Amino acid sequence: MTSADDMSLDEAFRRSAVASVLYAAGQPGRDIGLADLGPAATASGLLWVGLKDPDEDLVNDVGRRLGLPRRAIEEIIAPHRRPKIIEYDQLTLVVVVTVEIVQDRPGFGDTQLLIGPGYLLTIRRHAEGSYRALRDQLAESPEFLSRGSDYVASTLLDLLADRAVEALDHMEAKVEGVEHQFLLRGFREMDIRRLYRLRRDLLRMQTAIAPLVEICRRLARVDMRNIGADSRGYFNEVADRIQRIVESIAGLREALAFAFEASMMISQMQQTDITRKLAAWAAILAVPTAVAGIYGMNFHDMPELGWTYGYPAMLAGTGAVCGLLYWKFRRIKWL
Repeated sequence: MTSADDMSLDEAFRRSAVASVLYAAGQPGRDIGLADLGPAATASGLLWVGLKDPDEDLVNDVGRRLGLPRRAIEEIIAPHRRPKIIEYDQLTLVVVVTVEIVQDRPGFGDTQLLIGPGYLLTIRRHAEGSYRALRDQLAESPEFLSRGSDYVASTLLDLLADRAVEALDHMEAKVEGVEHQFLLRGFREMDIRRLYRLRRDLLRMQTAIAPLVEICRRLARVDMRNIGADSRGYFNEVADRIQRIVESIAGLREALAFAFEASMMISQMQQTDITRKLAAWAAILAVPTAVAGIYGMNFHDMPELGWTYGYPAMLAGTGAVCGLLYWKFRRIKWL
C-alpha cells in the first residue's frame, strides 16, 4: 500500500473513529492510532475501537490490522436489517438494530459489536447515540478491565437497552395522548391515520428489538469461545430487560388496537342510532302520506267528503295515530 493510501486511511480513521483507546490496568486510557492497531496493542490491555459510519476501505484496513477473518470483514461491510450473532474462531460478531427518536418518530440504525481476545470493535451506522458515558465508566473503574471485552460488550448492550427504553417512553406518551383524545372527542379521519402510523412504528420497533432477546440468551447459555463464564450472567440480565421492553411494546400495540376497535364500535352504535331514528320518523310520516294518497285518488263516491266534520276528523285521526307512534318509539328509545 502506498504512502498516499496510508494518509487517506489515516484521515478516514480520524474522521470515523469516535474512540480508539487502549485501557491497561493501573494506567489511564491511551489513544491508539490506526498504525498502532494490532496484536501488540491487544496483548497489553483492552483495546476499544469505536467507528461511526466508516467506509469500506477503512473497515478492510482495520479488520486486517486486528486479524479479522475475511468472511467477518465481508459480514461487517454488508447492511443489516435484523439483529444477528455469528461466531468465528477468534471473534464473535453481534449485530444490534438500534432505536432512537428522530423528529418525533423512531429512527433505526445498527451497531456491530466484534468481541475478540483483548479488543472490542464497535461500528455504528445511522445511530447518533454516543457511548462516551460507558467509556468514562471504563476509564474510572480499573476493575472492569480484568473482566475483558465480553463484559464491556454486555454493558454496551445494556446501554442500548436503555436507549430502547427511552424510545419506548416517548412512544408510550404518544399512545396515552391518543387514548386521551379518543376519550374526549372520539376519532376523526386524521386520528385514524395517526393511530395507524403509531401501530406501524411500534411494530417496526418490536421487529427490530425482539430477536435480540434470543441473541442475549445464546450469549448467556451457549459455550462460546470469546464469552467467559463470568460474563454470561450479565447477558442473561440484558435479555430479561429486552424481553420486558418487547412485552411493553406489544402492550402498547394492543392498547392502540383496543382504541381503534372501541372507536369502530362507537361509530357503529351511532350509525345504528341514526338508522333507528330515521326508521321511526319514516313510520310516523307514512301515516299522513297514506291518508293524503287515499284522498288524492279523487273518487266520486267518498261519503266523508260530504260530511261537515270529515276534514277535522281526518286531521284529528291522523294526528292521533302519529302521536301514538311517536310515544311508542320514544318508549323503546328509538327517538
